[in-house]
Amino acid sequence: MSGTFRALLALVLLLAALPGAALAQGADPAALIQEFGGKKSFADTEATIGALAATGDPAVAPALRALADGDLYYEKDGGRVVIGRASGSGIAASDPLTGEALGERPKGALEKVRIKNSIRTLVAEALGGLTLGSADPAERLRAASALFERADPQAIATLDAAIDRESDPAILGRLTQARAVAVLRSDRPSAEKLEAVHVVAERSDRAALNVLTAAASDADPAVAAAAEQGAAAIRTTIAAWGQAQNVWYGLSLGSVLLLAAIGLAITFGVMGVINMAHGEMVMLGAYTTFVVQQAMRDHAPQWLDWSLALSIPMAFLVAGFVGFVIERGVIRFLYGRPLETLLATFGVSLILQQAVRMIFGPTNREVSNPSWMSGSFEIGQMAVTWNRLWIIVFAAVVFAALLFALNRTAAGLQMRAVTQNRRMAAAMGIRTPMVDALTFALGSGIAGMAGVALSQIDNVSPDLGQGYIIDSFMVVVFGGVGNLWGTLVGALSLGLVNKFLEPYAGAVLGKIVVLVLIILFIQKRPRGLFALKGRFVDA
Repeated sequence: MSGTFRALLALVLLLAALPGAALAQGADPAALIQEFGGKKSFADTEATIGALAATGDPAVAPALRALADGDLYYEKDGGRVVIGRASGSGIAASDPLTGEALGERPKGALEKVRIKNSIRTLVAEALGGLTLGSADPAERLRAASALFERADPQAIATLDAAIDRESDPAILGRLTQARAVAVLRSDRPSAEKLEAVHVVAERSDRAALNVLTAAASDADPAVAAAAEQGAAAIRTTIAAWGQAQNVWYGLSLGSVLLLAAIGLAITFGVMGVINMAHGEMVMLGAYTTFVVQQAMRDHAPQWLDWSLALSIPMAFLVAGFVGFVIERGVIRFLYGRPLETLLATFGVSLILQQAVRMIFGPTNREVSNPSWMSGSFEIGQMAVTWNRLWIIVFAAVVFAALLFALNRTAAGLQMRAVTQNRRMAAAMGIRTPMVDALTFALGSGIAGMAGVALSQIDNVSPDLGQGYIIDSFMVVVFGGVGNLWGTLVGALSLGLVNKFLEPYAGAVLGKIVVLVLIILFIQKRPRGLFALKGRFVDA
């Protein structure tokens, strides 16, 4: 696209922005849109875009967007211009100005308006000018933000007009930043460029870094030096936000490890049982979530967003019941024989995996996120996803509830009594075999609730639990067997260490390094960070 045409476009955009401009008053947007019809040359299409931009009417924006997206068509018979969207075997047509549905057209009845890259650029500039004059502040803010990286010297006049009439501080700031970018790319005086460098540097994000990196090659040494200094400051800021993002990822991973390991901490701490089927309890919780969601999708789709709320108690009951059966049917016969217990629970894990494969098939099952767990938001330059945030909250609630149950209830008192002195607890009338069974069921049920959370961030498959069983054991051993606070500290510590090692060592090597560090650690503190005295220690 020639510089003359770009300058002409900037002029008509400026005229369109001025209240009462004769050009904006006399043009008919509907008639102009119909000029796209027929086999027009690219030059004719560009001229029509310029005329539409000159109207200053935001109502033409959908037609221009459709043109850039390749969704603007004209009828072969009659030449009427419509917006088209693929619909089955045809194209659903709508009016480009009003949006009124015009029915479905056969694909052969419509011809797409031809465009090229320069026309897409022209449309983007025209949309920027139109939306900067929109009555909707959100639309103006989006337009001002989009102009930042592609602002050029021809846009300065348009931006000046928009700045003069803008009253919203947030939009005004974005417009000022976009104008600064345009100034840096122009032949304006050095003093104006130096001021523009400071305006862009205040943004402190990657887009600003790209602009200042390009400006560092300016012919004026003072401007180039200021741009390089601003770019260096932004790199420091980006690095700091990168570390904050790693902390967030580490806390997120730590919360997942806490959910997966906290049940194991209970069974291992109270009973001294190395349960290799613990990962399958997590897997059962995830599949329970899938079944509940499918049932609600089929029978109560209006309540689908609340499927997780129902899945949590259901997963606890299903996994807890399976855990109770495993303890009563297998483990209670193997107390004091750790090797046989390990082999038996490993066999149980294989049986559960195969049973799930037979019922649900070997392929992954999809568990969708509810609307309130979808998407993300930003804190500064750090992205925070809603599903990870809710999992952290859920892990904190489960941890607090478990602390309350162990410290403030009669069942919790009995569990702690058995942990500290099994023979004395039995002498006081506590049914230690039933405490063992209920403790195992509780740990398994919590693992099932962990599966509900993991179904939102991982594939639901028969192998789901295998990815977390080793990490769970590392968390329990590192934090201190049977100590919940130790499990919390261990999970968060391992999560943070993993995420800070990954950029340097990679995911696999990072896990190996963590494993080596834990092995070295338990050589010095074999009982973990927070040692808990229990029956298997006293034996």
